[in-house]
Amino acid sequence: MKDIMEAPAVLETPVQLKKEKYPVKKVLIICSKGKLEDVYAALVMTNGALMEGMEAKMFFTFFGLEAITKKHANHLHTGTTGNPAMMPGVPDMIKGLPGLETLASYMMKREMDKLEIPSVTEFLEIIEASGGEIYACKLAVEMFHLKKEDLVPEVKGIITVGDMYALAEGEGTQIIFI
Repeated sequence: MKDIMEAPAVLETPVQLKKEKYPVKKVLIICSKGKLEDVYAALVMTNGALMEGMEAKMFFTFFGLEAITKKHANHLHTGTTGNPAMMPGVPDMIKGLPGLETLASYMMKREMDKLEIPSVTEFLEIIEASGGEIYACKLAVEMFHLKKEDLVPEVKGIITVGDMYALAEGEGTQIIFI
């Protein structure tokens, strides 16, 4: 058994250990939800990865496709029902009243504007310009009767799930599902 006196003088943090032993080199972020807060989580994490020098790819599937359609990208809403952090203590029945989601979305976008957070389409442009890649799920595109022309120009391709997994190949890749 190692003598306690031989322990290093400065203990390394889990973050330091992870960076040294298991460096993240690439992230694949899967966005499956179309609510404002979910889409922005994916956009912010992708942009952050690119800023840290990582390779970053995004895969939008099912309702996440809303974020990359020309028609809906800048018109996403904040979810009010089913979210315990949204208006704590207020029952979902109340959170679902007509107009409440619109009001919550307006308030969220107003706060984002104050912080100069880019719109969804601006964020997608920034991600592409920074070397990130954006893909749409072939199955979801077909299921929702979309065409390539319906998607924002930053979408590099419409690919299968198998193709998406191929994007994640390589050591040091993390897959993040939102």
